[in-house]
Amino acid sequence: MPAFSPPVRPSVRPPVGTLFVVATPLGNLEDLTARAARVLREVPVVAAEDTRRARKLLNHLEARPRLVSYHAHSDEGRLESVVAHILNGEDVALVSDAGTPAVSDPGAALVQAVRDAGGTVVPVAGPSAVAAALSASGIAGDRFLFLGFLPRKGPERARLLRQAASSEWTIVFYEAPHRLRELLDDLAEAMGAGRRAMVGRELTKLHEELRVGPIQELQEHWSQTEPRGECTVVVEGTGYVAAAPADPDEARRLARELLESGRSRREAARDVAERTGLSRNEAYKLVMELA
Repeated sequence: MPAFSPPVRPSVRPPVGTLFVVATPLGNLEDLTARAARVLREVPVVAAEDTRRARKLLNHLEARPRLVSYHAHSDEGRLESVVAHILNGEDVALVSDAGTPAVSDPGAALVQAVRDAGGTVVPVAGPSAVAAALSASGIAGDRFLFLGFLPRKGPERARLLRQAASSEWTIVFYEAPHRLRELLDDLAEAMGAGRRAMVGRELTKLHEELRVGPIQELQEHWSQTEPRGECTVVVEGTGYVAAAPADPDEARRLARELLESGRSRREAARDVAERTGLSRNEAYKLVMELA
């Protein structure tokens, strides 16, 4: 009689956890939503951009999750360890220093990694410096261009400033206080000192300041006052203006100058399109003919 062999049972995989992307207060703790407070009390793990700041919020809530660091400079191993919590069936809350994670803050890579691994991602909406500044600026917010923190220098900063200057929509920037004066100077040069703007400083905090006026007035004020606290800058767009027909002779002259100055064909075509109103395809065709 053959020996008895027990049936092989399939291994049971634990249910996959959820990544909660939790918006936290910009400054005033009363802005934390009841849902965010509940999630932070219930999850076993919180991934935080700054664990010290997160600990203060968690202590205020009398929440005791395991706190792990996850920030812009975290390596691949840290990302994988957070995803591992999700795959092991643990829920994780992602928080940034303030406001909504992954909006000019670390988090997008983790969100995508969790989704790729089969986990669930749930946003827990709440405070956002972009929305707060727009709502109090008096500048149209029905359509806007968010550029976050500009590169500190170089061609990419110049390109984004050109894009901001020509935008028909309102533009929103984030800026550190020690670089605010430089940003205002660059904005004045790119789009004119008369363009209306707002600097929102220390939003929702005790020393909140919202200063609105032409860029020139903001330059004058901050040249005499030391900026303090994180800043959100809102700048009025150009408004919709129908593009004038492109001058083919001017476009050809500009393209030739750019190529002779050493610009690549791609760069020359981009600049010709931006400066003359030609479509990208037309500008590229023109540059290729000259090249």
